[in-house]
Amino acid sequence: MRTLRRFALPATLAAAALALTACGTTEAPATAAPEPGGEEITVTDSRGEEVTLDGPAEKVVGLEWNVVEHLVSLGVMPVGVADVEGYGAWVQSAPLEGDVTDVGLRGEPSIDSIAALAPDLVVATTDLPETAVAQLEQLAPVIVVRSADAEDALGQMRANVEIVATATGTEEAAEQLFADFEATLAEGAEALADAGLAGDDFVFADGYIDGGKVSIRPFAQGSLVGEVTEELGLVNAWPNEGDPAYGLGSTDVEGLTVLDDPHFLYITNSSAEEDPFTVGLAGNAVWTSLPFVASGDVHRLPDGIWMFGGPASMTDYVDAVVAALA
Repeated sequence: MRTLRRFALPATLAAAALALTACGTTEAPATAAPEPGGEEITVTDSRGEEVTLDGPAEKVVGLEWNVVEHLVSLGVMPVGVADVEGYGAWVQSAPLEGDVTDVGLRGEPSIDSIAALAPDLVVATTDLPETAVAQLEQLAPVIVVRSADAEDALGQMRANVEIVATATGTEEAAEQLFADFEATLAEGAEALADAGLAGDDFVFADGYIDGGKVSIRPFAQGSLVGEVTEELGLVNAWPNEGDPAYGLGSTDVEGLTVLDDPHFLYITNSSAEEDPFTVGLAGNAVWTSLPFVASGDVHRLPDGIWMFGGPASMTDYVDAVVAALA
């Protein structure tokens, strides 16, 4: 997969072409209170590993964009990030500031670059190979959070944020982050209901053009975006299952003919690719004959909302859906 053209895919998911497997149930962070008179923090990560820190981590490296978003949203600007340029293009809900070092690719970080930063903590996801995690653990404490869980996408997002918040001593910021997100959800659901849209069908997708052919990824039930949109009172009309981690499906334009007339929402990124729908399918007879296309019920959401992110991205996503539909 081309790096910039299909950023809307966590790093090793791209290499595996969606062949992910579930890793168990959503974990809640387990913490131990500091010893009397001490500052140690112990966090149990998604592997079940207990990671002990001398105190709240301040010099943190993030190796996947969702955990970087969590850090920035909690007020902890990381010292190192995998693929800084890509993060800036795809995750505009929690922008990086100051001198943040690029530490290589998300699926293949530079051990030397990370070592030079002497971080207090490295935060990775289960998408990073275990061999790379083992190397990093020779340099600094490493916390690994589960990348995603289609059994409970919102619950996994919350658990990941809470683990990062505990490790960085930002629990109060995490509480506020979720309070703001939940308030936006409630306001969005009310706005859609007031517009008479409660209970309407939707489909959310992204796509890409390769060799003149358009491939489409519907976000099925269990995807983070799917769960958030259902919380807004809409119904996911995509009939097929997605992968067990991210809830992502795969189809082509002919596969969209199974749909009746949902609100069709999609995202792409102008810095990385041509619009797969308005450009890639321009003049395509199957596409133009679809009821939601014929009626103009197709909505491109703004660039830079990370569909695999955290509360900041999902807050912006809710605002974008409401703006598009209501």
